[in-house]
Amino acid sequence: MAARFLVRLAGIAVVCIPGLARAYPGGTPDYQTDAAPYCAACHSSVTTSELEGAPGDRATKELVANKHIAQILAGAPNTGYAELSETERQALADQIRAIDAASKVRIQVPAQVSPGQVFEVEVTFTGGDGPVAGLALVDAAHRWYARPASSAGWQIVDVPIVRSGVMGSPDDPTKPADPLQLTWLDKRPAALGRNLSYVNVGGIKSSVDRQSYATGSVLWKVKAPAQPGTYPLAAAYFYGTELATPLGYKVDPKDPLKRAAPRGGFTGASGRVVFTALQQITVAQ
Repeated sequence: MAARFLVRLAGIAVVCIPGLARAYPGGTPDYQTDAAPYCAACHSSVTTSELEGAPGDRATKELVANKHIAQILAGAPNTGYAELSETERQALADQIRAIDAASKVRIQVPAQVSPGQVFEVEVTFTGGDGPVAGLALVDAAHRWYARPASSAGWQIVDVPIVRSGVMGSPDDPTKPADPLQLTWLDKRPAALGRNLSYVNVGGIKSSVDRQSYATGSVLWKVKAPAQPGTYPLAAAYFYGTELATPLGYKVDPKDPLKRAAPRGGFTGASGRVVFTALQQITVAQ
């Protein structure tokens, strides 16, 4: 999944080849495996904390204001932004800022577990747009340095449970696991195990105009390392933005399915990768 490979990540699918990063809404339909945030090359970052240690101006170039919003406001050539008036571009920028402000991800873990203990890790999110987003357990809250959680000694022992919906809808404890996620996992041979630390989350739809934002959660069963110590754990949330506002997408009249595509196009930076706070979990008798 390095810069020369085809990668699809989170709400925005990413194709990483030299000089080109492409984005489509749709998750990673062809990749059922653990993932790391560095694969999301075309995504923008919301804060500099997840880019700490980057040389020169590499970090600032990745920020939303510079990588995404600036392209909108400038009406960047060869993008759908150039088709908008100055007033429309300002409105779109404001709407994108609104969905970023509404998009949060949180992780719930115990402060201490016993060696080898199996426990639950719940990651909840609000906001972002899809129709598909992604969540992953990682060992660091960092865009380029994070690894899958197993690198820190955590073991995923069961199929993750995914639920998604829209803020304002009544919570229904009987709601089945997200069917898209099950279909996605079914593509991975059962013999290889479906206990992944990364998942697709379907049904992600937000609307800035209606102030209605997607919500969801993923529940993992995790086995603690056998050796006592302190071990790191965080979650990464991958989501899209532009489909949450009418100004943010286009429909190709030649597309028989009339699918919406981000206005920034396949080389846009409308995707995001954000992190929970890094948790330090004590493993002790």
